Amino acid sequence: MSPLVSLRRLVREGRSDAPGQVVDTLGRIGLVGYGVVHVLVAWLALAVAFGIPDDPPDPQGAIATIADTPGGTLALGLVAVGLIAFALWQVTAAAIGFRWVSGGERFRKRSGAVAKSIATGGLAVLIVDSLVDHGAPRQTTAQSLAAGMLALPAGRFLLGTVAAVILVLAGMMTYTGVRRTFMGDLDVRRLAPVARRAIEALGVLGHLARALALAVIGLLAVGAALWADPNRAGGLDAALYALGETWLGAWLLVVVAVGFGAFGLFCVADAATRRA
Repeated sequence: MSPLVSLRRLVREGRSDAPGQVVDTLGRIGLVGYGVVHVLVAWLALAVAFGIPDDPPDPQGAIATIADTPGGTLALGLVAVGLIAFALWQVTAAAIGFRWVSGGERFRKRSGAVAKSIATGGLAVLIVDSLVDHGAPRQTTAQSLAAGMLALPAGRFLLGTVAAVILVLAGMMTYTGVRRTFMGDLDVRRLAPVARRAIEALGVLGHLARALALAVIGLLAVGAALWADPNRAGGLDAALYALGETWLGAWLLVVVAVGFGAFGLFCVADAATRRA
């Protein structure tokens, strides 16, 4: 029996979307690491909101914080492996997973799995890059990518398309948070009602906060495309700073930071209860 046929049988039986127990286990470790990074980003964002000098509130700043702790390099290596495993898990889920739902709901979940594989795989790349070039000056990745796109033929159209995709993903994330569809990925039947409600609340707050930050990143990319200016683009750090400069100021940044922290805790719950 071919590996693909075996995997399809496992998925049909509801045992796992992951291609094997090793990937499943490593993927859960990666989810915990993903959550830790979000909690650290939230902490860095709170520091910025209250005017405490610190690293920028982005994944790179969180990675640097972990790397500077005893055993941090080893932990980051394990997290990177886990994130790669989770990304592979989500690619498999996008292809043949989520058999417990059908129709539009399955399509949305598979589309979300693609986005998760890109996000977690991208974070794994950042971690590996940090481990290889530890201590090297940090670069504004979003601006360099925008500059590369704008240098291509029809670069403004290409960057605008990327911005549109980001905004669509933000909309999907908002839908996930509002409709609480993420709970369908978890097996919480054995948990007490209080625990289930706590996980649901963390997931709602976390998804909505990330959707807001992602929408701002998309709008920054729109501005870069319209004015053909890569300096208008920005990643998570620029998005959070932009939110902090709105009329709500630091209070909005605090709310988003709390949401990121909630998502980090949700990731830990997700790792423990994800359907297997």
